[in-house]
Amino acid sequence: QVELTESGGGSVQAGDSLTLSCTASRHTFDSYVLGWFRQAPGKDPFEREFVASIVRVSGSPDYADDAKGRFTISIDKTKNSIYLQMNSLKPGDTAVYYCGASSSAYLARTSVNYWGKGILVTVSS
Repeated sequence: QVELTESGGGSVQAGDSLTLSCTASRHTFDSYVLGWFRQAPGKDPFEREFVASIVRVSGSPDYADDAKGRFTISIDKTKNSIYLQMNSLKPGDTAVYYCGASSSAYLARTSVNYWGKGILVTVSS
């Protein structure tokens, strides 16, 4: 069974940095787009919002407007993992962060084929 496992979440102060990791097992996702979504507390799954994505083959990244300039997505193909470096964190970044993989040409909530279970990031002021 294909699994995406997130790690690196936790509680930090505003302005701090945090790096999330997502490791895939039983699938190399060679032609997939991989990335991150987040679901704020009290929000429904259909309100899960796109954060960042990376095309596994090319390494080409894409970011939500709120993530641009603060977050960096990267990939380590040897570890079958992607990462989300988050800087200048704000209380509004508090959410459960989910790793996702899509066989489509783009990563959107409705195009994800595989989801991780999510990991909580809490940013306090």
